Amino acid sequence: MSIAYVFPGQGAQYVGMGREFYDHFPEARAVFNEADKALGFSISELCFSGPDEELNKTINTQPAVLTTSIACLEVLRQSGGPDPCAVAGHSLGEYSALVAAGSILFADALRLVRKRGQYMQEAVPLGAGGMAAVMGLSGEGAQELCRKASGSGIIEAVNLNCPGQVVVAGDNAGLEAARLLAKEAGAKRFIPLPVSAPFHSSMMLPAGDRLSLDLEKISINDPDIPVVANVTAEYSRTGTEIRELLVRQVYSPVRWEESVRLLAKSGVTAIIEVGPGKVLSGLVKKISRDIRVANIEDRASLEKALALVKEVS
Repeated sequence: MSIAYVFPGQGAQYVGMGREFYDHFPEARAVFNEADKALGFSISELCFSGPDEELNKTINTQPAVLTTSIACLEVLRQSGGPDPCAVAGHSLGEYSALVAAGSILFADALRLVRKRGQYMQEAVPLGAGGMAAVMGLSGEGAQELCRKASGSGIIEAVNLNCPGQVVVAGDNAGLEAARLLAKEAGAKRFIPLPVSAPFHSSMMLPAGDRLSLDLEKISINDPDIPVVANVTAEYSRTGTEIRELLVRQVYSPVRWEESVRLLAKSGVTAIIEVGPGKVLSGLVKKISRDIRVANIEDRASLEKALALVKEVS
């Protein structure tokens, strides 16, 4: 039986994440301490105590979720978790996956995602764009909706999450046009998301350009295990390819449904979501009924994840 690990992105954060592992596992404590040192401030305190408004700022959220995910990974490894046959991450989570695969050093990834968050926020003036979840349409249906609405403004399908759930992003005029057309297109709901910018849309091109300069300054190794890239929904196997795809990832759709289907096609029978929350676990269940799912974010979920590993091994 093959087990893959997946890592959550922005939106999974909550005050208190990682605290239980920090208190009870020296491996997790070492991860948080390294993160505080690499960033030059206490990201651990932000994870454990907030406040929400600071934790939810993109520039803080990205290193916070990365740190918590890698702390969870180290606890899982120390507790006898198996070496995964492949890894994947949703948006920001791709950086956690690359750390897990030995492609990028944890400290480098931390500094990168903090800058990534800054660049993504600065690419578009605050309030000039956003994102919305479109429920009840296929990826193709959502893309057709965007095509029809694009006469009014910028609007693109940017997170192809699972059957019936696609996230769109764009400027305010494009979002409003899509909202008005959504019901006619067959959508059940059109839900504006509490984010500060149109992430993964073409409006993020300036952020990609800035991030590329930082990516050139760090070492990116060939991964020890296959990593599914958000941009292609295919395996990335070289450091050169990964560097290029991380630039494109900022302004390209996250092809999550296709990524999970690739894992299933590759023989993956169980997936463990490593990091805060259960968002990806829920998506995987909607994509494939054949894949068993568990998550790990605290001691209770760790026990369940290890029980699943034992069951499928």
